[in-house]
Amino acid sequence: MVFRKLPKPITKTLQSSSTLLPPIPNSNLINKPEPLNIPLPTVSLSQTSQQELLEFLKSHLKPSFTPHDLFNFLHKKLHYHPRFTQFDVHIFRWASEIDAFRHDHFTYEWMVRTLAITDRFDDLNSILEGMVSNPCPCSDGIFSCDRTEVIFRFAINAYCKVGRLDDALIAFGNMRKLIDGKPSVILYNIMINGFVRYREHDKALQFYDKMVKDRVKPDVYTFNTLISSYCRNSQFCSALELFKEMKVKGCNPNVVSFNTLIKGFFRSKKFKEGIEMAYEMLDLGFEFSDVTCDILFVGLCRENRTSEASKLFIDIFRKNAIPDRYDCLDIVQGLCLERKMSEALELVGELLEKGKILSPVICTTLIDSLLSSGMVEDAFVLMEKMLKLGIVPDSVTYNCVLREMCGLGRTMDANRLRLLASTNCLDPDGMTYNILVSGFSREGRKEEGEALVEMMLDEGFIPDLATYNRLLSGLSAQNKYVSSVRKC
Repeated sequence: MVFRKLPKPITKTLQSSSTLLPPIPNSNLINKPEPLNIPLPTVSLSQTSQQELLEFLKSHLKPSFTPHDLFNFLHKKLHYHPRFTQFDVHIFRWASEIDAFRHDHFTYEWMVRTLAITDRFDDLNSILEGMVSNPCPCSDGIFSCDRTEVIFRFAINAYCKVGRLDDALIAFGNMRKLIDGKPSVILYNIMINGFVRYREHDKALQFYDKMVKDRVKPDVYTFNTLISSYCRNSQFCSALELFKEMKVKGCNPNVVSFNTLIKGFFRSKKFKEGIEMAYEMLDLGFEFSDVTCDILFVGLCRENRTSEASKLFIDIFRKNAIPDRYDCLDIVQGLCLERKMSEALELVGELLEKGKILSPVICTTLIDSLLSSGMVEDAFVLMEKMLKLGIVPDSVTYNCVLREMCGLGRTMDANRLRLLASTNCLDPDGMTYNILVSGFSREGRKEEGEALVEMMLDEGFIPDLATYNRLLSGLSAQNKYVSSVRKC
């Protein structure tokens, strides 16, 4: 065999990529190499002479090479070469022109995947067209090559991702000429999803009709995609009709089906219908996912319907339908912003009473709002309940509650909260001690204050003797003042 002259090299820079190529599938028809994941090298292209490329070919690709040899050359030798990797498609075409040589599904699949991953779609078109006129040798018998649909599926999916829907349709038609029987439902789903993604709703419906005429049974992904498209186009009656058709055709809906409809209703401000769909979902035995909860509760809060979201959350929680890992932070924040403190307390209180462990963020958010609203007693009760359940707040919120309690003359209760916090690994800091000592000083409780000062000294919160004496003298002076006031 004589090496023919290659086409004139191109100097256009290819897009660099570090994407891993999928492994080439196995086959029992020919000897095959081990499939490898080949990273695309970073290509810095420059003008390469014909002679250098020919020398490289002669070194690694001997005359009378087989498809197996070409495949090894392409993905083990050429693909790693920083100067020659750009010529992969040219060498592929050059090999096609050699007498007695035919590409098989290994070389076709490698080339199709490489071109699709590197976004060389014009070259990809020509390779797919070449497959129609020169199919894999496996197709010489009664049946076509079983890798043909897989090869075209990868290409069609790549076309749909970048919006080249006309190319995808052409590839779909060419594939049908080569395969035996009907395409799989996956191919139809890829095409329908591509039309929906690029807002070609009518074409998606037309392709669905084609799917039905071809007697390919739609699956749940087909229906979910079309329901989503109907909802995006505010055609909710059609979406519901398709949902019913889904059941008639023996295809059971899943959580995504319901989530899609609920989200569609909420997007069009039809909150009542969306909530009814959520209850229907529960009645049919489906469990709420985190996505379902976000659609319902976050959706209502965004529309300033936090009270409705709170009542709905409590009702669904009583039905044991809220996922364990899902919390009510968005609802609590919404209620606090609207100053609906009693509703927020009712929500958090019921959840805590039923044993649901809330995140410290939820509780501290509510406590901060209670303090800013002057509801110190409620904040204290909630903080105490948190600590008893092992929910540890941050030190800033904790000290704020102590300060407000001391300001109300309830330093003994504040100190009791300190002891409870210590059992939950929330040790007092210097601010905690200063707040409590000041509170005992104002209330004339010298003994309790002195005990805290001694604790401060033991734990290193008193820097020097002068500070220590000042704290003790302050307790004594305040105690004499309080005693004189009481005598009066």
